[in-house]
Amino acid sequence: MGMSIRAYAQHRGVSHEAVRKAIAAGRIQKEADGGIDPAKADAQWQRHTRPAPLSSAKNVATRVATPVATSRPSSAPPTPSAGDEARGVDYHKARAVRETYAARLAKLEFEERSDKLVSKDEVDAKVFTLARQLRERMQQIPNKVAPEIVALVVDKPDVRGVADLIDRAIHQALEELVA
Repeated sequence: MGMSIRAYAQHRGVSHEAVRKAIAAGRIQKEADGGIDPAKADAQWQRHTRPAPLSSAKNVATRVATPVATSRPSSAPPTPSAGDEARGVDYHKARAVRETYAARLAKLEFEERSDKLVSKDEVDAKVFTLARQLRERMQQIPNKVAPEIVALVVDKPDVRGVADLIDRAIHQALEELVA
């Protein structure tokens, strides 16, 4: 009588599902009594089955034997596994990022309260107000200098004199905005 599928799988060091798939694919054959002859099956397995690639970590992890649990519990505390350390490192990295963010936020709040920083909304409002005042002053220049230009041109037509009048009016308008 041959071995059972599970016994042969344990003999080969593979899962019973791998043995079932090999039987279904015709790579190994059962005996007449339904068992598996280990000598024949080993030879057939070698001839018809390609070895699994060893490159992936998943394949290595599935072939690691699991320890058999003992009936008496051990008195030593469980040691952390590699996965636990990785999670711990991730926690510490996350905490460091959080602390760095909190420190930067506190620095920004301090600088804002000590008037080193100004709110974007305040700057936008001030720029809008200054631009509107500048536009209004520039639009008033023609009405202010038009009578002077006419008087200057009637007396003696001089392009340079007109340009000087306009230039002085622009400078005056800009100085009024600065003050």
